[in-house]
Amino acid sequence: MARVLVINPNSSAACSAGIDAALAPFRFSGGPALEVATLREGPPAICSWRDWYAVVEPMCRLVERSDADAFVIACASDPGIEAVRGVTQRPVFGIFRAAVAMAVARAERFGVIAMVDSSRERHRQALRAMGLEDRLAGEVALNMAMETLLQPQAARAALVDAGGALAAMGAETLILGCTGMAHHAAALRQALGVPVVEPIGAAAGAALVALGG
Repeated sequence: MARVLVINPNSSAACSAGIDAALAPFRFSGGPALEVATLREGPPAICSWRDWYAVVEPMCRLVERSDADAFVIACASDPGIEAVRGVTQRPVFGIFRAAVAMAVARAERFGVIAMVDSSRERHRQALRAMGLEDRLAGEVALNMAMETLLQPQAARAALVDAGGALAAMGAETLILGCTGMAHHAAALRQALGVPVVEPIGAAAGAALVALGG
């Protein structure tokens, strides 16, 4: 059976559990196995460029040791994706890039809800690499801790407010800019009435397609 290794580059077990839950709809009998690995060397959350760079080498070593058939970097800053692709011939997907590809397939302009302000430049870097920066209607940062995002309701009102602000900026679809937001996706779709792209699912779908799943 083919295997997809989904790497949580932070050290939060709660975040990994949320990633695992978001993958549940993509698991089916006879399909590729979707496994979640927590990077023990990672920070509690990837909030700064220093965090971003710190996880690159440990992720490369993890991928080099793995016999998985494809890899997903489960952080919406896509840390180290170029370096990881350089150490394997197997497919490597970043959840932010996968989410952007899905968003632009559905609408002309999209918005991003970021975890913290410092994520915005990392997202811009990815968009520039994809040639899609001009499709970004706007980005709003919640500036909340990962622990708050992972709670069932604590961040919900702020997420709805951020999504409404982005829709007012012209965003026709929204991207959740942190894995800790995954469990809020359905509620946001219902509250806002616009498509909401959940990046873990977007990357999982891309990996399954790449493996013929």
